[in-house]
Amino acid sequence: MEINWLKVLGILITPVIAFIVGVTYGGLTRIITARIQNRFGPPVTQNFWDIVKLYSKKTNIQHGVMQHLAPVFAITASITTLYFVPVIRESTVFTNLSFQGDLIFLLYIMVFGSLGMALGVGQSGNPNGAIGVSRGLSQMVGYEIPFVLAIVAIMIQFKTTNLNDLIAMQNNFNHWIIFQSPFAFLAAILAFLGMMGYAPFDVVVAPAEIASGPPSEFGGKYLGLMMTSRSIFTFAKLTLFTDIFLGGAGDFVTLVIKTFALYMIPVLTGIVNPRFRTEQSIRFFWAWPTVFGILAVLIVVW
Repeated sequence: MEINWLKVLGILITPVIAFIVGVTYGGLTRIITARIQNRFGPPVTQNFWDIVKLYSKKTNIQHGVMQHLAPVFAITASITTLYFVPVIRESTVFTNLSFQGDLIFLLYIMVFGSLGMALGVGQSGNPNGAIGVSRGLSQMVGYEIPFVLAIVAIMIQFKTTNLNDLIAMQNNFNHWIIFQSPFAFLAAILAFLGMMGYAPFDVVVAPAEIASGPPSEFGGKYLGLMMTSRSIFTFAKLTLFTDIFLGGAGDFVTLVIKTFALYMIPVLTGIVNPRFRTEQSIRFFWAWPTVFGILAVLIVVW
């Protein structure tokens, strides 16, 4: 069997690119937030140096095997999700492993990291971690419903479950799915606010209330691995939404512009909103986002 070395190259460098972009976006977020609050933020590279510092540290906290595996589950879910999302349209190197049915597969694999973290945090015995996990799983049930409805509406409308097929159908600006299925986009982008975890949906970490929730017993290399996973997963989710609703990207410049524009939606929303309580968050997702998702499905079916 002949090996496609270009695809192998893409598989090797895609997580590196995702990490760099994700960390950079996180650094820019801190600067933008600071300027809006009339203060000076840290340099854009601060998140990168924080992760490097964490990897150089040791921790003596030992709670069992599952605590060791939780960050591994998180970064496995992030990288696996990324590998099945086409990064650059019609690129031999960066189409990755997309296949017929990848949208259904992604709906499952994207929750794998959260479930793994729940098992790991549960073994730590820290009550703040347990509270954060219960909030996170509850909120995940809330935003997964409108997100799944939006994806189902798109799969029915375009009769495909392949991301590459969806990208190919959006061959010009007028054909972007954001215009062809606006209710699906509204449901998905409102669910996306919860996926990103910024205010008002930061009920999981709630640093001023439950000491950062799930990561409260994770330090050193564990926390560094979790921050790496978050950076990669951020890029994967942004690229996925770009592929589904904005026609994908033919080059990295276009990809950065589109993903950064999407990223600013939850960031700016978080800057101007206080945190919801858990029940308020779930009630939000089961209100208008779910209504938009149901409307998207009904319109396509009819």
